[in-house]
Amino acid sequence: MNRSESIAKIAAALVKAQSVMGNAIKDAKNPFFKSSYANLNAVREAVLPAMNANGISVLQPIIQIDGKSFVETVLLHDSGEFISSLTEVIVSKANDAQQQGSGISYARRYGLQSLANIGSDDDDGEAAVGRGSSKSSSNSTQAIATSSVNNVDKLEEVVVQSAPAASRGSFRKNASKAETTIPSGDL
Repeated sequence: MNRSESIAKIAAALVKAQSVMGNAIKDAKNPFFKSSYANLNAVREAVLPAMNANGISVLQPIIQIDGKSFVETVLLHDSGEFISSLTEVIVSKANDAQQQGSGISYARRYGLQSLANIGSDDDDGEAAVGRGSSKSSSNSTQAIATSSVNNVDKLEEVVVQSAPAASRGSFRKNASKAETTIPSGDL
């Protein structure tokens, strides 16, 4: 993972965004494996509204490293802070444009899904067991999200533990300045 020197503001914004994000809906069919999956549009629909509402844009440029193609998924906060990760574009035929496009879509989908930390739900399966879509929120989910967002020390520790050792001190110094409360009406 690559990141800006400070991630205090984007960390707080990500907590807010994730507290209202649902899983992507498996609305596409894979006839080869006779299964459903959440396509790139479903992942974007699950992620972008919550990210954008919290000042985070998503960029996914394609980059080359040592002759290999990667999609870099970048979460860019309006403060200028960012977090990014790479997902390799894997194709079976190197000079096939269709394979390249398919590989890029696959890498974009899984890169965004991974960095946003969302899963995917079978909408029909969820309805069949009476839970409905994962996008609906319950009071217990709101209480957990609010509790998590209001606890700056725990948020800081989670983020600091995943940060490289060299930058942990600067994060600790800046994290206490981050706004981390969500009015209950926004959930």
